[in-house]
Amino acid sequence: MRETDFIGGFAKGLRVIEAFGETKPRLTITDISRETGLDRATARRCLLTLAELGYAAYDGKFFELTPRILRLGHAYLSATPLPRLVQPYLDQLSEKVGQSASASVLDGTEIVYVARAAQKRVMSISLTAGSRLPAYCASMGRVLLAALPETEARAIIDASQRKANTPFTKTDPDILMAELSEVRRQGYALIDQELEIGLRSIALPLENARGRAVAALNIGTPAVHAAAQEMVERYLPAMREVQAALRPLLS
Repeated sequence: MRETDFIGGFAKGLRVIEAFGETKPRLTITDISRETGLDRATARRCLLTLAELGYAAYDGKFFELTPRILRLGHAYLSATPLPRLVQPYLDQLSEKVGQSASASVLDGTEIVYVARAAQKRVMSISLTAGSRLPAYCASMGRVLLAALPETEARAIIDASQRKANTPFTKTDPDILMAELSEVRRQGYALIDQELEIGLRSIALPLENARGRAVAALNIGTPAVHAAAQEMVERYLPAMREVQAALRPLLS
């Protein structure tokens, strides 16, 4: 892209929107400046513009996003057929195995949930369409990274803010690259309490007819429900049925 094609003000506004989240629903100008790296004057202008357009509310100190912001995410969910295609299969899979099932896509260093069928809450945070998790330590993230060329996957891992969420979290880039090689070999990823203590998950790629991974499918379960290797025997066959059924439908 040519430098003259880049609209800096628009990019700054998007950075401001992305600063808000489940743990940061209400932010001050100072908070936004710190979160985005923008100076206070720029952060203030962006926030007041969002408020003027109805995308944010302002009480004189704190800003918070309004429901109008959902139009931005809904535009993607409406434009892509993926969520509509996978949701019935997730519902059936979740009902069949008695656990939560999800589908996600890769976005930079994170995965974004595009569909979910929840049997019960398996994490301390609530996961819905639009939720994000770091790719390096999520089962669906490992599957999607493994589908990339090694140099590209390594660049994403290097760019990730790799932190040890639990004593089991793998953060060393070389170890993570070895994990991706194993995922490619076996065709699935198994995460044992790397995101959160007490949570295990198993994922595999959702590929189109040309063999390209367009998304990932996973089942997450409390660790007390199944040992790590039990998950392979208990859930993988049903997941592979969904994988095969969706293959001719995905573009």
